[in-house]
Amino acid sequence: MAQVVIVTGASSGIGRAIALTLHQNNFKVYGTSRNPQHYSDLPYTMLALDLHDPQGFKQTLDEIVKIDGRIDVLINNAGAGITGPLEETPIKESKKAFETNFFGPMELINQVLPIMRDQNSGCIINISSIAGYMGLPFRGIYSATKSALEIITEAYRIELEPFNVRICSIAPGDFATNIAAGRYHAPVLDGSPYAKTYGQTLALIDEHVTLAPSPEPMAQKVLEVIKQSNPRPHYAVGTWLQKFSLVLKRLLPQKAYERMLRNHYKL
Repeated sequence: MAQVVIVTGASSGIGRAIALTLHQNNFKVYGTSRNPQHYSDLPYTMLALDLHDPQGFKQTLDEIVKIDGRIDVLINNAGAGITGPLEETPIKESKKAFETNFFGPMELINQVLPIMRDQNSGCIINISSIAGYMGLPFRGIYSATKSALEIITEAYRIELEPFNVRICSIAPGDFATNIAAGRYHAPVLDGSPYAKTYGQTLALIDEHVTLAPSPEPMAQKVLEVIKQSNPRPHYAVGTWLQKFSLVLKRLLPQKAYERMLRNHYKL
């Protein structure tokens, strides 16, 4: 019997690559989007789900259980980017980013858990970010949301161990997606003390995404992790340099690592 998988944010980018790969490997895939009617050409079923509307989660989950009787895997992939100087980023937008990248995924986990607990099995994969391992300049809110997702993954693992529910995180580096199009950018303000450095950093961030590889390696890693009976807490997928930066974060003195980031962003 095919395993039943939910992939949030499956209309494009990393989520779409994951959903397609799992579909091609004989999983029954339900993708989600705020506007699923726009993606009827996809080979897997798309359902409506808005991470800012937890009240609607139950309807989507009930629909899947009514059809298949179970949910085997949840891939928490949907998220949103946000950039800006911390001093000048509206708190309203920061809270919105946390709702999308942290509280929404957490609420979805909590609503899926009773189903998995009744089955005595399940797998949850949180798609975080390599940015969540460090405080990146002008992406501090984004880094914080993904770091928070990494940390609760560790806590969930211990709490869920008696129920045979596996949970882990996979942190991607830069991949060619449309995240820049949907990202909130705090405006570069005339006369701002950050105008020059923020503008330079924005251009560098967009260049990294434009030159990034296809998200297919993320999809293959998800497939690999689903098949593991005892996955590690955290995985990272990206270029050699991106993954090596995590090693350096552990090994270098804090100020030396900070200098390295400054040099990387030419700040």
